[in-house]
Amino acid sequence: MMEPTLVIAAACLVGLVVVAFALLRGWQGWLELKQQELERRQNSGHHQTEIEGGASVGAARIELADMKERIKKLEAIASGVEL
Repeated sequence: MMEPTLVIAAACLVGLVVVAFALLRGWQGWLELKQQELERRQNSGHHQTEIEGGASVGAARIELADMKERIKKLEAIASGVEL
């Protein structure tokens, strides 16, 4: 008869393999989805640009936030307030 410790260890190992396999399948599915999104965006020929330099939407938002900070600093300097 098999020892209980051996049975528990084997069951844990099988469970770990099942979980790892499920996570791997999920990861591959996510990568495939992202690949399809990139292909769809590339094939559509539609490139989103928001600002003159041709930056993407995310870069434009970051640049806008940076410009707002600069304006606040300049306004503070103009009014004589120390930051």
